[in-house]
Amino acid sequence: MSGHDSKYFSTTKKGEIPELKEELNSQYKDSQDPNPLIRALAVRTMGCIRVDKITEYLCDPLQRCLKDDDPYVRKTAAICVAKLYDINAELVEDRGFLETLKDLISDNNPMVVANAVAALAEIQDNSARPIFEITSHTLSKLLTALNECTEWGQVFILDALSRYKAADAREAENIVERVTPRLQHANCAVVLSAVKMAPPLVTLLSAEPEIQYVALRNINLIVQKRPTILAHEIKVFFCKYNDPIYVKMEKLEIMIMLASDRNIDQVLLEFKEYATEVDVDFVRKAVRAIGRCAIKLERAAERCISVLLELIKIKVNYVVQEAIIVIKDIFRRYPNTACIGTIAIAHSNCQIILKKPTEGPQQMIQAVLNNATVETDNPDLRDRAYIYWRLLSTDPEAAKDVVLAEKPVISDDSNLLDPSLLDELLANIATLSSVYHKPPEAFVSRARTAAPRPDDEEYPDGGETAYSESPSHAADAAPAPVTAAGTSAVTHAAAKQPAPPATVPAAAPVPDLLGDLMGLDNSIVPVDQPTTPSGPPLPVLLPSSTGQGLQISAQLVRRDGQIFYNIQFENNSQIVLDGFMIQFNKNTFGLAAAGPLQVPPLQPAASARTLLPMILFQNVSTGPPSSLLQVAVKNNQQPVWYFNDKISLHAFFVEDGRMERANFLETWKNLPDANEVTKDLPNAVINSVDATIEHLTASNVFFVAKRRNASKDLLYLSTKIPRGIPFLIELTATVGIPGVKCAVKTPSPELAPLFFEAMETLLK
Repeated sequence: MSGHDSKYFSTTKKGEIPELKEELNSQYKDSQDPNPLIRALAVRTMGCIRVDKITEYLCDPLQRCLKDDDPYVRKTAAICVAKLYDINAELVEDRGFLETLKDLISDNNPMVVANAVAALAEIQDNSARPIFEITSHTLSKLLTALNECTEWGQVFILDALSRYKAADAREAENIVERVTPRLQHANCAVVLSAVKMAPPLVTLLSAEPEIQYVALRNINLIVQKRPTILAHEIKVFFCKYNDPIYVKMEKLEIMIMLASDRNIDQVLLEFKEYATEVDVDFVRKAVRAIGRCAIKLERAAERCISVLLELIKIKVNYVVQEAIIVIKDIFRRYPNTACIGTIAIAHSNCQIILKKPTEGPQQMIQAVLNNATVETDNPDLRDRAYIYWRLLSTDPEAAKDVVLAEKPVISDDSNLLDPSLLDELLANIATLSSVYHKPPEAFVSRARTAAPRPDDEEYPDGGETAYSESPSHAADAAPAPVTAAGTSAVTHAAAKQPAPPATVPAAAPVPDLLGDLMGLDNSIVPVDQPTTPSGPPLPVLLPSSTGQGLQISAQLVRRDGQIFYNIQFENNSQIVLDGFMIQFNKNTFGLAAAGPLQVPPLQPAASARTLLPMILFQNVSTGPPSSLLQVAVKNNQQPVWYFNDKISLHAFFVEDGRMERANFLETWKNLPDANEVTKDLPNAVINSVDATIEHLTASNVFFVAKRRNASKDLLYLSTKIPRGIPFLIELTATVGIPGVKCAVKTPSPELAPLFFEAMETLLK
């Protein structure tokens, strides 16, 4: 490497943290600017500095802004307190920020009140002890602010009011009266928050399908807890012809819950109509819904069976199959129902012959089993008939044990959720929890690590956010160790992920998960699943001490004419890690993933290793060639992890790089002398000429000729990288003595530094 190249690895910057400290200690801080917008922007920016060592410097400006004369500054400062609590809760409590925040609930500006409520609610979610409790005094303040603040402020206040327990019926009625107008609000989030205290959520069923679905999932929970609330609104849930299937399915569930002796005829007419539609899944669910109504309402059982018998007469295979299964369940629920009518299935005939083994039933079962095994095309029915036939012919007593065994009574499954889980979900109405029907902890893992971004350096192309070779670190964190590949690992805590991302299918393209963070434009194509590799240990690029228990080791390799990223994940944490995805920043050779990262869920103390196929020239960086490869990896449970790797040029040496001697000499002469670069490789050694030739050939560096000059051996070799760029090589060495002189001539002499690194690696 020439001396002038060092400018790419040196910097005069002190680092981001010292600069922040210096600015925060300055007598010109922006939090005292005459312009309130500047003051608010200053406190908002300070709240985004998620570094523990800086928090002490934020306290005094934040205290002033919380008592600022301008309400815009106060409301911004209120949110900053919640952010500061997430970084250093003890500091917030010691400096009295919580008391100041509670005082803001009595502020005369409704938006300040709303933001104070939002901040206290966020802090309460992160604290095990009670922080924010509404009293009768604060209740009146919140109800007053409710009518005057913005729609999102109303959401925060309504969520807080939903946790308040009224002292008596009169107070409860007063709250409901003040909240009810929010049910007609144009913003669906306000309606969802208001529904925690009043049920008419059905107004949202005339909105877009996506909003309908969210409303229906919330209504499902409310009806399970209070089925009489919407008893007179069942017509609202009747399916429309243009409803998406996911909306229809949810409406069916709610109709079953609302079905009663008073409206069952109306409901059955709807279900019967749905059973004649074209969507098979919806038809099957509609038929099952009839059976569930029969099981739920004993008085309506015969009417339900009548509808099912009418559906059987239309002789549509999947309708008949579903109807027979449903009728069987109804008979199990009400065994004395005498309306078997035209229904005969093999199971019933077996029961008859086992209970009354006379000639008549025997002939009937013979005919039924013969039809079921010879004439039917349904493999399930045929297999069951063979089982019954074998049982009856070999061991009638065993057949009795199987066919006449006591079965559990079928019960009403309209209320699907456990009562304790239902109460928890109702407390989280208007959140993702009420849509997933899962408690928040089942799909959200809160990342409490506050890791700073690394000190930024300019990329050679000037347009990208860069990694620093000397990363900055979170407070009290040990420096990231230098790895075997000569790189340092850096991390950045990503924003909270509100929803569980789904597992990426094996052949599906990977979304550009890091495009916003790293400015990437990767072109991803699907590939077949690679085999799991094995081999020597890989260089550790992200140690477990930095990766919250996740350790990543990786290296570029060449297998069967293709470049792969050999990567290993080790889970040293206490949780299961899944949903792994990977992205590569722009680099000299435009390396990018050729398909999704296929890693199974990692149990604690488990590891997985995979070969990720790579493609070239997708995200090519401008500027001088560099061996730096910047990688970002994420999973569903942790922040995005960033680390640096080195591009090993020998992984790019292609299989057709061999040159004949005459071609080698002609190419060497035709290339200008300026294209010849020489470097001493002090760590390289040739212990045996023949062994070295064999070893280099395995790495696609091919022998051309050799000669001896005094005590030194000279080897001439050739190789080639993609896009047909050849490298003509002359190695000069004394066998057995470290130190090899390497001369290379190539049309791309700017790649010589990377080439020398690769050769020194191969000759160690």
